[in-house]
Amino acid sequence: MPDLDKLPMGECFELESSIDGRSQYARVTEIAASLRRLEVDGIALIQDYPSDARPPFCAGWVLVPWPNRVADGRWNYAGVTQQLDITEPGGNNALHGLLAYTPYRTTARTRSSVTLAADVVPQHGYPFELETSVHYQLVEDGLVATHILKNVGTRDAPVAVGAHPFLRLGTVPTEDLKLFIAADTHIEMDHRLIPTGATTSVGETPNDFRSGRTVGTVALDDAWADVHRGLDGRSAHYLEAPDGSQVRLHMDDAFGYIQAFTTQRFPADNGMVTAVAVEPMTAPPDAFNNGQGLRWLAPGEIWQLTWSINYRRPSSGTNP
Repeated sequence: MPDLDKLPMGECFELESSIDGRSQYARVTEIAASLRRLEVDGIALIQDYPSDARPPFCAGWVLVPWPNRVADGRWNYAGVTQQLDITEPGGNNALHGLLAYTPYRTTARTRSSVTLAADVVPQHGYPFELETSVHYQLVEDGLVATHILKNVGTRDAPVAVGAHPFLRLGTVPTEDLKLFIAADTHIEMDHRLIPTGATTSVGETPNDFRSGRTVGTVALDDAWADVHRGLDGRSAHYLEAPDGSQVRLHMDDAFGYIQAFTTQRFPADNGMVTAVAVEPMTAPPDAFNNGQGLRWLAPGEIWQLTWSINYRRPSSGTNP
């Protein structure tokens, strides 16, 4: 077995708990504070990858201070053009924030939880200073992730947050699952996956996942807005197995957008498999340019937000 302290993603933090007769397990990495494994009662809810590999397709990353893409890595602040590093050369975009390859430090640890922190320092393309942390806590039916961002600089800082978990449901092939995206509006993209400025209602279109569609070989790298919310303000998006069991991603009211990405070439221990990322986002792609969902934190201001992954047994029903 590989040494868990010497993996490509740095130290691994293994979380375990037993609550009300149910067992929970998670594994989180030091680099990118990446959630790479989650199980409830031995049922895998996250698509894992070989232990000696780096995360494929950004699997499990925390996306700060922006999720998704910034077109050409370029945006304007106070009349000055800012240029971020191009981290998606194929599209000439800056992708998924500034902490993807950053070692997080441990600030709190229990048997069932870990808090990891990393700083965003002023740099070309992003002249702002943030303290960030993510707290992973096992709960009876899964895991809750809580992000805290604080502006420790001297000027208002633009921020957005996302995460990139690939969901699964035990041993059921992902292509046999149904994907449910509870959102009414599809964000139209160009060939570089940058929003065109147009949106469409999902009604009676291939982008309508409100009632679920079988994953199969569907190709997605799509974003939606106008997410449905329950009375508690949370939004739920999920995969469902033929027996009615579900793995559900819940996100609080800070997350106004959802992205889904599919691939048929996710490298697992048993070879290439179909995988689906269901990504909570507080802002859509290219938010630094279009301004949608972008939050400006004042100096000293703190922002806290949460999302979770939860397992629902077949007997619990299938209503969102």
